[in-house]
Amino acid sequence: MPQDALSQEAPAGRERRGDYTGAVYGSLLAASVVVGAGTLGPYPRAQLVVLLLSTGVVFWAAHVFSRLFGARIVNRLTWSVIRSEARQERPIIEAAVPPAVAVAISPWFGLGPQGVAWLALLVALVGQVGWATLAASRAGASRRLMLLAGAINLFLGILIVLLKVALQH
Repeated sequence: MPQDALSQEAPAGRERRGDYTGAVYGSLLAASVVVGAGTLGPYPRAQLVVLLLSTGVVFWAAHVFSRLFGARIVNRLTWSVIRSEARQERPIIEAAVPPAVAVAISPWFGLGPQGVAWLALLVALVGQVGWATLAASRAGASRRLMLLAGAINLFLGILIVLLKVALQH
């Protein structure tokens, strides 16, 4: 198969598999979903789990679509290329799973609706900082740059937390 426009983004010899952008983005997305969810209704835990996972799937599909058509609008699309992009963007969905699991198991901790939201938000933010730091590490960044990547993502997470606090009042 000829090299396509999508694979040309990665430096020569480096696979996109090591790209954790989707996981960082997906974690930030999950945190945003938790903040924006507010009061959900008669089954808040189940609704939040569904909201987290379905939002991850919708954004995953949007990313796959935009990557495919953004880079391949003049080239022929094949099922192989579509499957490959779908696989490569999968971390967006995967990043929603830990906060959804935290919500699902939250009854074990006896948390009320606000506690559940904070737990899910914390799990999403830990994922975001962790994936960003891992991405920097796998890219061969120095410890200082890894720390910077983690700190920037922590700052973004703190902005999300501040948004949640502001929306609660």
